[in-house]
Amino acid sequence: MSDLHVRIWRGDAEGGFSAYQVPRQESQTVLDVVTYVQRQLDATLAYRFACRVGMCGSCAMTVNGVARWTCRTHVSKVIDDQGALEIAPLNHLPIVRDLVTDMAPFFDQWAAASGQFSGAKTRHDDFATVPPDSPARRAIDAAIECIGCGVCYASCDTVAWNPAYLGPAALNRVWTLVQDARDTATLDHLRAVSGDAGCQACHTHVSCAERCPKNISPTVGIAGLKRALTKATLKGQL
Repeated sequence: MSDLHVRIWRGDAEGGFSAYQVPRQESQTVLDVVTYVQRQLDATLAYRFACRVGMCGSCAMTVNGVARWTCRTHVSKVIDDQGALEIAPLNHLPIVRDLVTDMAPFFDQWAAASGQFSGAKTRHDDFATVPPDSPARRAIDAAIECIGCGVCYASCDTVAWNPAYLGPAALNRVWTLVQDARDTATLDHLRAVSGDAGCQACHTHVSCAERCPKNISPTVGIAGLKRALTKATLKGQL
């Protein structure tokens, strides 16, 4: 097989792309390419990964303009017509160095959205349970599978226009809490997502759903939050 022509972002936000030649291999992933460059060509290349099997999401990068998990992305599926590969850090997040982004703003939005569970049980009580076949639980079957990789945030058009926007992952998290029968802070969650940067700011472009490696649709959860917010407002609860 011929070599791959790879361009990888180097440096901070003021950096640029550096070119590398990487041997093409059978069933090669984008993470394999990055690892080859770091181990064989330039040991100073900074990138992040952990599990390599799509469990942690830490290897997410921008590949030929699209945010992806690099461990689960095969080169054959993403190279362009010229057989080239361009790898950059995730969009909408500060660049620490090379392919490593600072995820703090992403998780700060989770906190701002009131994405923390609030329960009434103590360690002295029996475990709180959720009927698995209840409509509220079924509504979040997919949403609770989010692992916080940041791909949806990096793909979101609204985040690009409005950095204050809480983002699809944070709002998806709040949707799971609003639907959780054990959570006691539903109105607090709704208040947190009711502002200009909350769920109403979503333009329903569905970029988050199209890019989510877990096949979650944050757009569905955001629509649910809009309905819940409207109902609570009409009832005079907010």
